[in-house]
Amino acid sequence: MSASRPGKPKLHVVVSLDVEEEGLFSGRYATRNCTVRNVALLPRLAPLSLELGYPLTLFCAHAVFADPDARKTLAFMRDTCGAEIAAHLHHWSTPPFPEGDGAPARTHTLPADLLDQRLGNLLKAGRDFQGAPLTGFRMGRWDMKGHLRPLLVRHGILVDSSVCPLRAFPGGGPDHFLAPADPYRADGLLVSPVTQIPAIPVLARGWHALAPRRRLDAFHNFAALSANPVWHGDAVMRWTARLHVARGGTVLHFFWHSSEMLPGASPNIPDAAAAQRLLDRIRSFLAWLREEFAVHPLTASQLHGMATYFPSRPQGPGDW
Repeated sequence: MSASRPGKPKLHVVVSLDVEEEGLFSGRYATRNCTVRNVALLPRLAPLSLELGYPLTLFCAHAVFADPDARKTLAFMRDTCGAEIAAHLHHWSTPPFPEGDGAPARTHTLPADLLDQRLGNLLKAGRDFQGAPLTGFRMGRWDMKGHLRPLLVRHGILVDSSVCPLRAFPGGGPDHFLAPADPYRADGLLVSPVTQIPAIPVLARGWHALAPRRRLDAFHNFAALSANPVWHGDAVMRWTARLHVARGGTVLHFFWHSSEMLPGASPNIPDAAAAQRLLDRIRSFLAWLREEFAVHPLTASQLHGMATYFPSRPQGPGDW
């Protein structure tokens, strides 16, 4: 691990994964009997923590907590690599399963008591594994609207990472387009968006003002920059980090999905060579961050310890 030298810009870095079942990138969205073979690959990330010094935040779905072999892997990542175990709600694969329950619906269409039960069951499974309550959370498919924050608080969540800026999902899904890239406090939670920023801010503002709602989400396909090793290559991720800091950003939240590490489980990762390139890109970027910035790595719960450092939610329309 290279040491930070004086004079570098300070940057807090959160490295998180959605740890989940297979099939999400094929449109299958299994409800029961989900496979979680990909979780066995998590130890390949150990050098990120043990050599580069980045503790991981693992947002785990119910299917992961329910699998005995996956639990052993999580224990290794926690006990040997210092990972934080957090919660990731895939409501469609979390019990209870009402009669006829099938393809995943947007959360706003679910009965409130069903969503509450599923969140409770996810957190119970996590508590049974961890021996302590889970306090970090991410909603599957970024399907998080502001009115759900009190539900998270009621269940003991302290940090939510369900916001992806510059996204506005169709079908009544959430509008996160105008969300800031840095953390903010809202309704008793610290919200830590994943880092996605506009290449040209004025273009983003213009797009939001003029584009019809059904077209808003197209922006992220051509004019958004992110710190995501599947969405963008190394050069764009480095550009994202530099621009984010230059614009006053203090936290870089870098994430990907555990299922993207399994060859063939994602269209973007068709084979073992692609999976290795992904791992190489992740390691290269995190090593570069230490060369470029005075890096302070944090888990989600450690970020919450800095909550008073961050502002209240800025004014602006949307579900963030």
